[in-house]
Amino acid sequence: MPVKQPAHGELEPIETASRDELQALQLQRLQATLQHAYANVPHYKAAFDAQGVHPSDCRALADLARFPFTTKKDLRDHYPFGMFAVPREKVGRVHASSGTTGKPTVVGYTQRDIDTWADLVARSIRASGGRAGDIVHVAYGYGLFTGGLGAHYGAERLGCTVIPMSGGQTEKQVQLITDFRPDIIMVTPSYMQVIVEEMERQGLDARASSLKVGIFGAEPWTEAMRRDIESRAGLDAVDIYGLSEVMGPGVANECIESKDGPVIWEDHFYPEIIDPDTGAVLPDGEEGELVFTTLSKEALPVVRYRTRDLTRLLPPTARSMRRMGKIVGRSDDMLIIRGVNVFPTQIEELVLALPELSGQYQLVVTRAGPLDEMEVRVELLPAHAGAAADAIAHQLQHRIKTLIGVSTTVSVGAPDSIERTLVGKARRLIDQRPR
Repeated sequence: MPVKQPAHGELEPIETASRDELQALQLQRLQATLQHAYANVPHYKAAFDAQGVHPSDCRALADLARFPFTTKKDLRDHYPFGMFAVPREKVGRVHASSGTTGKPTVVGYTQRDIDTWADLVARSIRASGGRAGDIVHVAYGYGLFTGGLGAHYGAERLGCTVIPMSGGQTEKQVQLITDFRPDIIMVTPSYMQVIVEEMERQGLDARASSLKVGIFGAEPWTEAMRRDIESRAGLDAVDIYGLSEVMGPGVANECIESKDGPVIWEDHFYPEIIDPDTGAVLPDGEEGELVFTTLSKEALPVVRYRTRDLTRLLPPTARSMRRMGKIVGRSDDMLIIRGVNVFPTQIEELVLALPELSGQYQLVVTRAGPLDEMEVRVELLPAHAGAAADAIAHQLQHRIKTLIGVSTTVSVGAPDSIERTLVGKARRLIDQRPR
């Protein structure tokens, strides 16, 4: 079935450009990025020299495969400002990751970088169905996390009215949605579930709210979660993708008319899919690890950054640029339980398939002697508080064993017994194995 395209005047010319036009722009910007990084970041000069490559060796897009990867460890090893390609006084803003597993990764932006970021988030909101004059409720966290300010600046750039709510204070979230009647909400999908639960707790019909579009990102989520949120909240759930090291939210975004995977804004980010074990570049359509090279960043250009997100590149549909499939997991989040590869998103699909359960869950991994054990903690919906927990646990345990191939213990708790996310991403995995 052909995709219904927006009116031509609503799109930027690059969104409908031919593949040849796009690739010519990509090559021009890629060559400039490699030269900029090599000339201004000591790490990249050393890494390129060690690999035996020079920016002048990039004569075609395929030549990028000759250049070394960048990892989160590289950013942490040069903490805080060692990866910047401009003098610190030219950096207009700094963001950083949470740093819960070590030093935070620090990213910097020149004023032009901030403008580019705002433009791309505005493009993303427009692709999601937003237009100038819409009210946008931003419930991503503000501060060093890129989500809140990234969404905020992009919504303002599009000409929207912004409610800078940030995360947490769920009762206040519901009050403002009820009173201010926003058209769009930008939030993590797991926290949207919490907001819907709070509406239901207050006796409100979430489907009757003013919200028409939810732009959800900052964590992997499944088609099952999309169906759950859309049916309970009565809105279109659209996927936005980004990561701080590459820019923040707005690296890619789904189009509301197709909802078939985020379109990568390839005029600013060059994607590759690699084999996570060998580093070999894989053809479009094959699943592997997503790698990005920035094409327009000044303060922090990144060359072949390994995101650890597992997905695949898909052909263009609603725009001239390629799409990325749903993130199936992260190469560093994959659990190996007694020889079976398990991703949290696989469990999520099965949890959401049971009508008695909310979408909240946690995986607790322990080790008893030489063997790993996994407990799946879930909870009942308030409407099913009296359901037979043992029977539901057995059903879910059987489905996990049958469809994923791993034996688990399932604990079904009372409504609201799973830890809620108040300001950011859901904590799905609790790994208690000795390191």
